[in-house]
Amino acid sequence: MLRSSQNLPERIDARRARMAAAAASAGRNVDSVTLLAVSKGQPAELIRAAAAAGVTDIGESYVAEALAKMETLADLPLTWHFIGRLQANKTRPVAERFAWVHGLDRLKIAERLCAQRPYHAPALNVCIQVSLGDEASKGGVPSPEVPALAAAVAALPRLALRGLMCIPPEEADPARQRGWFARLRTLRDSLNAAGLRLDALSMGMSGDFEAAIQEGATLVRIGTALFGPRGS
Repeated sequence: MLRSSQNLPERIDARRARMAAAAASAGRNVDSVTLLAVSKGQPAELIRAAAAAGVTDIGESYVAEALAKMETLADLPLTWHFIGRLQANKTRPVAERFAWVHGLDRLKIAERLCAQRPYHAPALNVCIQVSLGDEASKGGVPSPEVPALAAAVAALPRLALRGLMCIPPEEADPARQRGWFARLRTLRDSLNAAGLRLDALSMGMSGDFEAAIQEGATLVRIGTALFGPRGS
């Protein structure tokens, strides 16, 4: 067994317990929040160990790495989420093999995913990535541009626009963490008021997922807190 898999069930249980406490503090049912295990840079054997501990949703950022893991783990009933920034020349395998795309930030990418999604497959679930902190190192659409992009994506027949995603600036103070996540929730609510039916907020990672849950997160992306440093 890999060294990184030691105590993995306990680490998963500990994060689930913290998720449940955060949900309860916000008056929410923890079943409304999905633990998305971010496994980029981790071996397939570690994902298998996580699946044995009850994890069903897996997040990957690199297409080639993800496809290799999918082949190795084809016997497992996993839901695969692409959470990285997607390049136009790599949309086809993502459209064909993934169930979710979290970092959508360009209509061109959405149109390619729609055209390349197999007709026998269900619609590809997508979240638009929103840039909240104007950080050049992070992708995403500025908030004022989101309504137009959301309307265009929602009209594409092979995609299901589910919600919004963000990677906010790092904050140590939980109140400041919640402030960023509240902005995404407010944006989602305004889009729904305008006629969309978005039910997903992909926000919160290892260091701030509790604040995200308190502000309405439905998918929390946790990697290091489960698996340890990448490549360990």
